[in-house]
Amino acid sequence: MRYVKIPKERIGVLIGHNGKVRKEIEERSGIKLFIDSETGEVQIDDSNAKDPLMPLKVENIVRAIGRGFSPEHAFLLFDDDMYFLLFDLREYVGKRESHIRRVKSRIIGRDGRTKHFIEHITDSHISVYGHTVSVITSLEYLEAVKTAIEMLINGSKHDTVYRYLQRKKKEIEFESLSR
Repeated sequence: MRYVKIPKERIGVLIGHNGKVRKEIEERSGIKLFIDSETGEVQIDDSNAKDPLMPLKVENIVRAIGRGFSPEHAFLLFDDDMYFLLFDLREYVGKRESHIRRVKSRIIGRDGRTKHFIEHITDSHISVYGHTVSVITSLEYLEAVKTAIEMLINGSKHDTVYRYLQRKKKEIEFESLSR
């Protein structure tokens, strides 16, 4: 049995209209979810899992929905080549709300440009929610996205991050051509 706690306001998204999202997770994974809408606690019953990775995938899907992703984006995590990254900004800048707000603004960028640039160039999905930044990305871009987000958190200039990502994208494309 695994336990995940998600914000109460995201429970409705996890359950879905008439239980549709919950049902789809249970049907695709073969794992039962027990959701406490009062506390936000989700129990993942992994006792009947046929695939040993499935409980971890379901846990990441529940976490992703809890961190602001749509179910459609979270369901990408059923794919073996997709990964979920979670950055707790309090671990980088402390608990002061002003510091967290500043870093979130850096990651989102003016009119969402930075977030969209990272998503577009790495074919990833990013959610900035509460004191966290979450990313759903493929294995090939995992390190590049992680480094780019950490560069922004640590105060690197946006242009530096953009150039880094463009260079990494070219390297990754070159590697895939030479295979």
